[in-house]
Amino acid sequence: MKAARRRFFYHGSPSLNLHQRGQMDVYKTFEDLKQHEREGSDYRVRWRMGSSGIAILSIHGGEIEPGTTRIANAIAGWEHSFYAFEGIKRTGNLALHITSTRFDEPTAIEVVCRSDIIISIHGSAEKAPVVHMGGLDEELKRQIEGELLLSGFQVMGSGELPYGAIDRMNICNLCGRGMGVQLEISRGMRERMFRDLSPDGRRHPTAVFVRFIDAVRKAIAPFAVEVRPLQNTD
Repeated sequence: MKAARRRFFYHGSPSLNLHQRGQMDVYKTFEDLKQHEREGSDYRVRWRMGSSGIAILSIHGGEIEPGTTRIANAIAGWEHSFYAFEGIKRTGNLALHITSTRFDEPTAIEVVCRSDIIISIHGSAEKAPVVHMGGLDEELKRQIEGELLLSGFQVMGSGELPYGAIDRMNICNLCGRGMGVQLEISRGMRERMFRDLSPDGRRHPTAVFVRFIDAVRKAIAPFAVEVRPLQNTD
């Protein structure tokens, strides 16, 4: 049965550690970031609404965690919703990172609130080619993990922080079902998915990229509520 849409309000959580609370970030909220960075020259927002009830997010896209926007966009295709917050500065894009439990850019929250299922794509700095599974949706995590393993990818369970995404205020869990999935893809893995991680290199996906996208799309297909023509595009 389709879950009801819900609205959420952000509050701090005293139980979170420094990484989760974003105390290593330059900006704690989008409003804070917007006072110091300019849309169109420092960052941009891309989005489109699909009809499946599933949204694929890249909240640290562009040059913040390179490759995550293209991965999210390809998983979304035309039936799932897609959102990306992209760093487009010439240098210093890591300053645009807002942690997942505090990411409150208005379009992102609108996409999330109109979706039953969220899959949030992130990139870690690890050199080993590995994918960390996080989020509260255990059923969907098992489905995605199974398909990735069958496709030859190394997958790690959510385990401990910082990749667990178990806080209910994590953006991947703020959907209609109240639970989602976070895929933390290592730099080593992302380097294999493109010619390289430069802006130009990311325009040239490899067979590894195609295999990864196909596996995740196959895993999430049974969770789609319906597929209709697009409602909005960017």
